[in-house]
Amino acid sequence: MQKLINAAALFSGVVSLAVVGTVGYVFIRKDAIIEGVKSKVAEQISGSLLQNMPSIDLPSSTGPALPDMPKF
Repeated sequence: MQKLINAAALFSGVVSLAVVGTVGYVFIRKDAIIEGVKSKVAEQISGSLLQNMPSIDLPSSTGPALPDMPKF
């Protein structure tokens, strides 16, 4: 019975250290993680927009200006 309790205590300690280590790593590297995610999202969005936008032919010149609107 004592071996079972010792094994459970050891397992609990290992899990606790793993959780604390992971949280510490994420806390220290959070800025780099956020910037990495931002750049990947921006890359995906810009690629998707360029593929889905129709090609637009812009005119080489515009028409004359509109007359001024009357003021009330």
